[in-house]
Amino acid sequence: MPIDFAKELNEEQLPVVTDGEGPCLVLAGAGSGKTRTITFRVAYLLEHGIPADSILLLTFTNKAANQMLDRVKQLMGSAPQNLWSGTFHNIGFRLVNKYAKELGFSAHITILDSEDSRSLFSQILKDEGVDTKSKKIPSVNVMMETYSYSRNAMINLEEAVDIKAPRFFGAATDMVHWFAMYEKRKRESNFADFDDLLVLWLKLLTEFPEIRVKLSSQFRYVLVDEYQDTNRVQARIVQHMCSVNGNILAVGDDAQSIYSFRAADIANILDFAKQYPGARIFHLLTNYRSSPQILELANEVIKQNKNQFQKELRSALGNHTKPTIIRSDTTAHEAEHIVDIIQKYRKEGRPLSEIAILFRSSFHSQLLEFELTERGVPYEYRGGQRFFERAHIKDVLAYLRAFASPKDSIAWHRMLVQQEGIGLESARKIYDQVKLRAQTSELFMGSPVEIEKRAARGWDVVVRTFENIAHSHGTVGDKIRVIKSAYDFYAHKEFTNGDDRIADIDQLANFTDRSTDLKTFLAETALQEQFKGKNTDVAEKVILSTIHQSKGLEWDTVFIVSLVANAFPSERASLEEGGMEEERRLFYVAVTRARRNLFLTYASLGGKNNEYLMSPSPFLEELSEALFDSEHKSSQVAEVTYEPDEQSVNWRGKSFLRSIDEL
Repeated sequence: MPIDFAKELNEEQLPVVTDGEGPCLVLAGAGSGKTRTITFRVAYLLEHGIPADSILLLTFTNKAANQMLDRVKQLMGSAPQNLWSGTFHNIGFRLVNKYAKELGFSAHITILDSEDSRSLFSQILKDEGVDTKSKKIPSVNVMMETYSYSRNAMINLEEAVDIKAPRFFGAATDMVHWFAMYEKRKRESNFADFDDLLVLWLKLLTEFPEIRVKLSSQFRYVLVDEYQDTNRVQARIVQHMCSVNGNILAVGDDAQSIYSFRAADIANILDFAKQYPGARIFHLLTNYRSSPQILELANEVIKQNKNQFQKELRSALGNHTKPTIIRSDTTAHEAEHIVDIIQKYRKEGRPLSEIAILFRSSFHSQLLEFELTERGVPYEYRGGQRFFERAHIKDVLAYLRAFASPKDSIAWHRMLVQQEGIGLESARKIYDQVKLRAQTSELFMGSPVEIEKRAARGWDVVVRTFENIAHSHGTVGDKIRVIKSAYDFYAHKEFTNGDDRIADIDQLANFTDRSTDLKTFLAETALQEQFKGKNTDVAEKVILSTIHQSKGLEWDTVFIVSLVANAFPSERASLEEGGMEEERRLFYVAVTRARRNLFLTYASLGGKNNEYLMSPSPFLEELSEALFDSEHKSSQVAEVTYEPDEQSVNWRGKSFLRSIDEL
């Protein structure tokens, strides 16, 4: 039975489906039925006699590809045979394998996963005699991430190092040589890594004109989902794949372009009309997710950006309450107020799984995790690990555990291998001496330990750090600040997001300023594993997520937390070209995850003893007061007991709050 497209689609979606010929850009706002539109377009083409193998549908996740295929199957009554649908990398694999000989490979290319790629590169460094423990070069992980970024952004490696690992720019020339060896070794072994699937696909299209003509002739229609997330390699692939027939339907939303750190290039969508002369632009602006009040705020947020397609979302839903700003006096109170509201909703029978707490960076979640745990509210952490499971937090705690006990072999080995010149074997030899010499780590510092020459500098860092910890008679937080000084360089050597990890450690130090007994603190930390296992079988859990991980998801109630200057937007955003606009897009994405209830929260005081004032996020300052509920005084918000600058404490000198009982 033919599909009644006019009945199934709204007036914005229908023209895309029935008249999407030639180069077309579909600006699909949040919650506007993007996936529905793409799948109906595929069904329309199939119903009008276009062979399935003439359609290429490119996505960014296997989940999206499978979801679209399932919907097409439901519409058509059966699965379309030979439809080319999948992620860029999946389609790249099929084509690179098909044309392996032309690319200089023998048949059956072996694809290296991330772990295999790191192992191969590590072996090359070993063969080259490179000391990977040297402070002069970043870790293998950082080098691999930086190289991947350079390939996807189509910039040279030196530029990528300056962007991703500027502390190690002096090693850039050596890295160029090492990665040349890596490429040579891959080819000799008939290997291709994940990035090769795109790079080699583009090479096929640019260096083999007959293959480009063959492929672009075969695919009469090319459809691309989430076009705003494409990098330069992907954008050029798409141009070549539609070069004969000229039918490209790119669907995306420039307002949701938030992955520049992965080399996504917003210019691909903003300059679409320049890249495809005569392109038509469609707008999907009817939102089926959020209330009019939430969309009014979202529209106000994004209109501040200059580099964008101007548009306003319209809600298809009925009115609901306006968003609410919650100002707390401290970050601890901020967490308490959020959980107060969640507990109230829970008592009313609202599902916990329909509540999400979103944050700009993972270190903003720590106090919330503790508050939820202490109050018995089960939660699920999306987009990463719980606070005490994170590698850098375990690294820092290893110092404290080793300091407290020479018998803690796990902590000693974890701490030692972080040091320059100390590998697994050196760590074992050092630990064997330490455990025999003292009952407490403070005692061994006065007695010499035999150290290999190459490990001397790293061991000296350990001794000096332990001496400083011993002389730190304040809180556990003070001891962690001592460790942070020793750990800072390692964090940036080992991780491309070293600044964020150091911020995590700052949060840990601030939190542990309430602890004065180290052994008690370590015991409580160990119990976090027990808390982690608690409620694992509970279906209803509050969702904690970074905003990046929340894209594409939605909840009835959303809290966006830590909306203070230098946290959201991030401090370095103002230093990067386009940084503030991308941060604002990130805020927009967070706002549009909410269906009915939206809370924007921040604290006025921060620091070790709440000793400094925090200004509200400039994104809040840009918003009209009329977008929020009328002024209420929250009975749960403690009064500030001194007279700081009023504007620093209150958003525009006011507290746009609602009491817990009114929520």
